[in-house]
Amino acid sequence: MQKIIMMKIINKSTNSDIQRINQIYKVLKKNDFGYLIEENTFFKTFPFLRNRKINEEMPFVDNTVPVRIRRVFEDLGPAYIKLGQMLSTRPDLVGIEISEELQKLRDNTPVTEFEEIRKVIESELGQDLENIYTDFDEVPIGSASIAQVYTATLKNNEKKVAVKVQKPNSEEIIKTDLRIMKFLALRIDKYINKTKIYNLPAIVSEFEKSILKEINYLEEVRNIEIMQSNFKSIPYVYIPEVYNDYCSGKVINMELIEGDDLSKVIEDESGKYDKKLIAKRGTNSFFKQIMIDGFFHADPHPANIIIKDNNTICYIDMGMMGILSEGFKENLAELIMLLVNGNADNIINQLIYMDIIAPTQNTPELKEDIDDLMKKYYGNKLKNINGSIEDLLNTMIKHNISMPREFVMIGRGLALVEESGKKLNPEFDTAKELKRLSKKIVTHKLSPSRLVKVGYNHLLELGHLTKGLPTTVNSTLSKLEGGEITLKLKLEGINEISKQLTTAIIIAALIVGSSLALFADKGPAFIDIPLLGLFGYVISFALGMYLVVQFIMYNPD
Repeated sequence: MQKIIMMKIINKSTNSDIQRINQIYKVLKKNDFGYLIEENTFFKTFPFLRNRKINEEMPFVDNTVPVRIRRVFEDLGPAYIKLGQMLSTRPDLVGIEISEELQKLRDNTPVTEFEEIRKVIESELGQDLENIYTDFDEVPIGSASIAQVYTATLKNNEKKVAVKVQKPNSEEIIKTDLRIMKFLALRIDKYINKTKIYNLPAIVSEFEKSILKEINYLEEVRNIEIMQSNFKSIPYVYIPEVYNDYCSGKVINMELIEGDDLSKVIEDESGKYDKKLIAKRGTNSFFKQIMIDGFFHADPHPANIIIKDNNTICYIDMGMMGILSEGFKENLAELIMLLVNGNADNIINQLIYMDIIAPTQNTPELKEDIDDLMKKYYGNKLKNINGSIEDLLNTMIKHNISMPREFVMIGRGLALVEESGKKLNPEFDTAKELKRLSKKIVTHKLSPSRLVKVGYNHLLELGHLTKGLPTTVNSTLSKLEGGEITLKLKLEGINEISKQLTTAIIIAALIVGSSLALFADKGPAFIDIPLLGLFGYVISFALGMYLVVQFIMYNPD
């Protein structure tokens, strides 16, 4: 009955958002997640209609959940595929099992017809296709959830280019889905206790920031230009040229790179490539991005790395990049040095200093797990230990410690680079370069020039504080003297408490009024009991039972 009522309500609406919620509901229902909507929409207004059986008896997490979540994302289209891809890199948010399953996501989005793509190009660049290119291959060399890539030749300079084009209406669809995601995430988090551990609103908020950047192709153009600047003095790393006059928010024209992607190079047995050299160059270039530049490729898997004939490394698909502050780089270098040297207490202290864990999370169990981690790694080289950073991340996940996004991106990037490096050269010592760069950064932190620079910055901050202090003190004293100081308190759940308190007051008033009516002994009666007083008691009893039920529902523990 509940589902019929809700579907009728949704189907009567012509609003596109409601229609999309209807589609989402059908997909969720098909994969046994229908209760996520059933339990927090129309039925929340009428608690006695809600299906409590599913919420109470059906476990939210079982061994089929990761597969069902992946199928939901695949069925719901581009925005959800992108969300799934993001979550596949965030085991600290969704757990290792779900993140690993989401790595299997298949992009089933159909290829868009070329005539539709032509319209996007001409609309964005303000010219007919024939005025921009001398030739344009209408068959895409790549197709993903929101973009297709073609090869062409620019008319003005005869350069061969890769043309990345956003599919029609992708931005509108994604923004519609984002609105719905935020709406559902807030309500599911509020009304279904079993989902609270995932903090769905925070996940959607992080995804919104990343996807809005990704669908603005001018962001990728800027990323490419920054990478070009960072690697201009490194001859073995090449970043493709981008042609700004032929770029917009939905179209990018960049140099077409001739070569093989890293996955093909790994499988190549012809001797065409120097695999040992590529392993060294690839690892060193990624470590430079993290430890020196603080600007790194967020997804360095083999398909996003092309190897040219001279064993040159070329990074592509730079829509998502990680950014590290100077302080974070220094702290990360210190953490890596501690991991290499193997001291659990110092590692925990460093994680506390980096605000990755709170002092209250520094439990004996956490220390014991990190001690075990150090026993595994101490005295070994990274080539033999399958990723200390990744294992540290898994330890944090085990203890329900949410990691900074950048830290998780680094861990995943290092794992991908290490895996590719081992496939290229099983004997390559990944730790050697990482340790060298870490030492370099830590030493630089303590250098006289660095200390002078930091001291100067602190003096400037102190000067600003001193300059503004008299004004701040005078303003505060004036407000205090005039009684203008306001104390703000944040009370969680105050609305629910106020509702229950109001109901309790009404019940009390009804009981008092009913008792007076009984003693008055006037008006119609039933078995010598005044009906007015009896009716008041019945209403009081019903409201009282409602309060008890509400309390049990919202306080299951």
